[in-house]
Amino acid sequence: MPNRYIAVSAMGHDRVGLADDIVSWIEAAGGNVEDSKMAVLGGEFAVIMLVSGNSGIVDILIDEAPSRAQELGIRLDAAETTAPHVSAGGRPYIVESVSLDSPGIVHAVTREIRSMGISIEDLETSSSAAPWTGAPVFRMKAGVFLPSSLPVAEFRERLEILAHERDLDIRLEPV
Repeated sequence: MPNRYIAVSAMGHDRVGLADDIVSWIEAAGGNVEDSKMAVLGGEFAVIMLVSGNSGIVDILIDEAPSRAQELGIRLDAAETTAPHVSAGGRPYIVESVSLDSPGIVHAVTREIRSMGISIEDLETSSSAAPWTGAPVFRMKAGVFLPSSLPVAEFRERLEILAHERDLDIRLEPV
């Protein structure tokens, strides 16, 4: 019997053991965590996972999610999704941006990527204080798949224009 897949998302006040509580629930039902992202954002712990299992396991996890959320004191959702896919014909690249923090950076970069028909597979951002000056520094890292019809040089040129307009340091690296 083929596996089914669910996307599990959870968020709640950060505390020791919360990640283990969520993963233990999935394992106890017989589910397998295939992919996940977990982070503390402010005082909240957030997680999103791709979980696989046979039909019975997936049904159990979906049915138990509301009561598990109440038990753990978090928001928890388990929704059926499709099997992971591999972007056919695309070329994987990493786009990294570092700059002084200012509103609109994520929007400007994602809008430019979207305008070229590029799929964003993964996106992470963070801000921190620069050494010595303490100025707010913003970092963004996106995993993208360039369509085979888009020349890398054109993508690089468009990112360079954006970098100049927004005063960003943008790097493009093949994976």
